[in-house]
Amino acid sequence: MKFRILTYNIHKAIGLDRKFRPDRIVAILRHHDADIVLLQEVDRGAPRSNHLDLASHIARALQYEYRAVGMNVFLKKGKYGNATLSRFPIDRQRNIDLTIGWRKRRGAQHTTIHLPGLNSAHAKSDASKATSTPVDIFNLHLGLSATERREQIRRLLDTKDIGSLTDDCRCIIAGDMNDWRGVLKRQRFAPAGFQCATNRRPGSRWSIKTFPAIAPTGGLDKIFYRGPLTLVHAYRSRLKLAMSASDHLPVIADFECGRF
Repeated sequence: MKFRILTYNIHKAIGLDRKFRPDRIVAILRHHDADIVLLQEVDRGAPRSNHLDLASHIARALQYEYRAVGMNVFLKKGKYGNATLSRFPIDRQRNIDLTIGWRKRRGAQHTTIHLPGLNSAHAKSDASKATSTPVDIFNLHLGLSATERREQIRRLLDTKDIGSLTDDCRCIIAGDMNDWRGVLKRQRFAPAGFQCATNRRPGSRWSIKTFPAIAPTGGLDKIFYRGPLTLVHAYRSRLKLAMSASDHLPVIADFECGRF
């Protein structure tokens, strides 16, 4: 079973021209045709985005049947956070608070998504999931301080959400890591058994550059994975439209599920 995952900080669908244009985000996502889409900075009910529920709007436009939303930041009017869109059933969802002290509220959205295919020892007994392949997905947007980010990932890795996952469980942690120097990979993810799908090349310290969108210099948007998953290919969007639709570029990875 192969599947495609995409992570994208859509900047509330406000482009570099300062215009709110969700149609641009929809066009970019339609082109890349991912099975699972992880979005950050997704508005709901905010004046700057015409009071839209952006996750619902994008999901309907692209016919993603399943979605989960975790709102982290509450404005005077409206709120925003992370959204996961999927072509496959979402079995459970939970928003994990990663806020550190007085700093801006942050969260990791945990969903368990059931891909069709392999028989799984972890599948539930009902017929709809008897031959499905569960993948635990964590969609996150980390803080701006290096100390804050290290603590956020430490907290995330210490949760039961990840601690309960055995070696034969497929797990992906992805999103806007705000990690310019690739420190989190060495200090947090690698010791926990995660590989980085979005390295520029195998073994590289540096990730595929995604920020700023107009002329990327930093690999802020990353995809980490663990368990019986094989990375087939990873790349960033090369669409001209993506250079102006948000301040980040989306990054995409194709995986194949294997048996453990």
